[in-house]
Amino acid sequence: MKLQDSELKVMDVLWRQGDLPARDIAAQLKTQIGWNVNTTYTLIKRCAAKGALERIEPGFICRALVPKEQVQQEETQELIDKVFDGSADKLFAALVGGRRVSPEQLKRLRDMIDELP
Repeated sequence: MKLQDSELKVMDVLWRQGDLPARDIAAQLKTQIGWNVNTTYTLIKRCAAKGALERIEPGFICRALVPKEQVQQEETQELIDKVFDGSADKLFAALVGGRRVSPEQLKRLRDMIDELP
C-alpha cells in the first residue's frame, strides 16, 4: 500500500490516538498543519479507498486498518529498492555516513540483527 505524505499525516493521528471521529482528526490537523476540514475529509476518503482506514457509522468514526509498522516496513523497502539498489547495507552505510558509532549503538544494532528471522 502506497500512502502519500499527506495521507500519512491522517494515518499518524489514528496511529497515535486510535479510533476518532473525522471531525476530531480535522481539528487536530487544522491546529498542526493548518488544513481546512474539506482537505482532511478528502484525505480520509483517499485513505479509505486504499484500504488504510475504515469509516464507521454513526458518527464518521475512522479506524486504521493497517499498523504503522507495516507502512514503515513497506516505505523502507521501497526506499532501499529505489535509492540503494535493493541493498540494506548501502542504506546503513549512508545512515552512518562515516560517523563513529558508539559501543552502545553497535550492541543495539547487533541485537537487532540477531533477532532477524
